[in-house]
Amino acid sequence: MKKLLLTITKLTFSLALLFFVYLLWIAGAGTYYDYQPVETIALEARKEAPLKLIEDSTLSFLIWNMGYGGLGKESDFFYDDGGFFSAGDKMVRSKEEWVNKNIQGANDFIAKTPADFYLLQEVDVESKRSYFNNQLAGYEKQRPNYASFFAQNYVVDRVPIPIFEPWQVYGKVNSGLGTLSRFQPKESTRFQLPGKFEWPTRIFQLDRCLAVHRYAVKNGKEFVVFNLHNSAYDSGGFLKKQQMKYLQKKVQKEYKKGNYIIVGGDWNQCPPDFKFDAFMPGDSEGYAQTNIAKDYLPADWQWVYDPQIPTNRKTSAPYVTGESFVTLIDFFLVSPNLKVKKVQGYDLGFDFSDHQPVRIEVELRPSL
Repeated sequence: MKKLLLTITKLTFSLALLFFVYLLWIAGAGTYYDYQPVETIALEARKEAPLKLIEDSTLSFLIWNMGYGGLGKESDFFYDDGGFFSAGDKMVRSKEEWVNKNIQGANDFIAKTPADFYLLQEVDVESKRSYFNNQLAGYEKQRPNYASFFAQNYVVDRVPIPIFEPWQVYGKVNSGLGTLSRFQPKESTRFQLPGKFEWPTRIFQLDRCLAVHRYAVKNGKEFVVFNLHNSAYDSGGFLKKQQMKYLQKKVQKEYKKGNYIIVGGDWNQCPPDFKFDAFMPGDSEGYAQTNIAKDYLPADWQWVYDPQIPTNRKTSAPYVTGESFVTLIDFFLVSPNLKVKKVQGYDLGFDFSDHQPVRIEVELRPSL
């Protein structure tokens, strides 16, 4: 009996030691290979557009967080339930057939929904979670004469969570912001947003950024387009506050120059005064969402969204219409020298992503 207890003790100690070494390796390797971009990186065009000058008086923009092709209506997500250590009964990644369905659905939507600019978030180009599909290359095929740019914001050789289940870890991720435009920008830049999670969480999280594109306009001004994706899983909104302050200075500086400005993407917060549970009052499943401050910018700046169509669903379970909690966190910020002519959200039943697209049309106001 003593020998058996001694054997069990040794085995337990050995397993604990091995697991401790595993954690040290994860932290050490992750820190060594952690993607740490500088604040400003010039973006090179993956493809160029023949049009160099904006002569149109009306322009259209479409935003969509693609959910990396892995968060269609059939999927839940382990991390939405705080699954750092164990996935429990949730999915770490969706089935490959579902991912292929999601990517095809996104391609079809882009092909049939015209816009002058597509501002896309969570676009994978080489990630285990989406079976190494280069999704941006697929979107480029739908708009063959468009300029294309990619700003990385999630580059990790091996995301090791869930920690206690190394046989099904999240794995390699190469993902970011994809921008397609009918016009060739004068300049495209990746700006690193401020704020980081605490170590070691930060070495496996996104490095949030802005992709900023400058376009020449016939009247001599510039049209400055911001593709944005703010932090999620940000308790208390600490990181978003830093990111929003950074953005605030950027857009105000551009507007003082007389430029036209549009910011579009996934803000991971609601517009000013929009109730986060507007689509499901009192039935938020414990979910909450902050609002952008009403006085964030002067009153003539415009927060543009379709209040009738939710843009985001909670992924703690597969999507069920009328039961899954939905809200609105994907929208546009438009400068005062632009007139909003149309805004349309698209209810796709969250079939291809945990987000839904929004499209707007704006008219340039040359007198402002």
